[in-house]
Amino acid sequence: MTQTRPAPLSHADTEAYLHRIGERVRMLRSQRGMTRKALARHARVSERYLAQLEAGLGNCSIVLLRRIARSIGMPVTELVQEGASPSLDLVLLTQYLERLPPAALAEARNLLQQRFSARSEDQRRRIALIGLRGGGKSTLGRLLAERLDVPFIELDREIEKRSGATLSEIFDMFGQETFRRAEREALDDVLRAHPQFVMATSGSIVTDPGTLEVLLSSCFTVWVRARPEEHMQRVIDQGDMRPMAKSGRAMEDLMAILRSREQLYARAALSLSTTGKTPDQNLAELLHALAVPANRIKRKTG
Repeated sequence: MTQTRPAPLSHADTEAYLHRIGERVRMLRSQRGMTRKALARHARVSERYLAQLEAGLGNCSIVLLRRIARSIGMPVTELVQEGASPSLDLVLLTQYLERLPPAALAEARNLLQQRFSARSEDQRRRIALIGLRGGGKSTLGRLLAERLDVPFIELDREIEKRSGATLSEIFDMFGQETFRRAEREALDDVLRAHPQFVMATSGSIVTDPGTLEVLLSSCFTVWVRARPEEHMQRVIDQGDMRPMAKSGRAMEDLMAILRSREQLYARAALSLSTTGKTPDQNLAELLHALAVPANRIKRKTG
């Protein structure tokens, strides 16, 4: 039996592939709010190499690895994945889903969520606020939790309690990967311990697909948003310039982060703009949007 060889990769195809990798690295870095210098430091590569990679001039070993994967007959992502090989059911399901057009894929995801996720009424007892820092999550979250008479949880503080270190220390000492793992573990702990709550999450929680999926399937998510200028002013007022610290292009960096995360934040069940409104106005709008029964709302005293 004659084995059909894959067609050789052209120079133009290789260049396009390297540019896609570079663009993907740059987008993922922006989503996480990391400067090129910070990523190079944590990845233990030179900043020059990272700049070349993002410019589509990656190391030739990437191309060689792609050729090997292509000759084997599998995507390069499967060749380099960490951990044990996926089950056959997962492989077949992935292959089936990849053949669906975008609209059908979204419908398939909704059907799977309806079948296997938490019940709608259970989700609505667990409200998670997502969005860029400076949108008003903590202020709104505290007010909402008080009116619903449920615990208010700041996931960042839960991470710090579990690790015994500040977020800055976790990032500086261990990097992005350790923080993402600590965030997921803290979220799992909160879900196990609390049947109902209002929770404010970090702005970057949506950048980890596994954590985002758990959040969307277990909680009623609300994207708390504001105009970029208002985000920036609130961050300045808080005296916290992460991740724009020491950057002369703070607004440009913030806009890049917001653009790279918008489609992730948009996965929330509800979107609420806090621009130009008082905290009490935002609370009233959110309570109305949530359609919370009157018997669940604690009377405001004073």
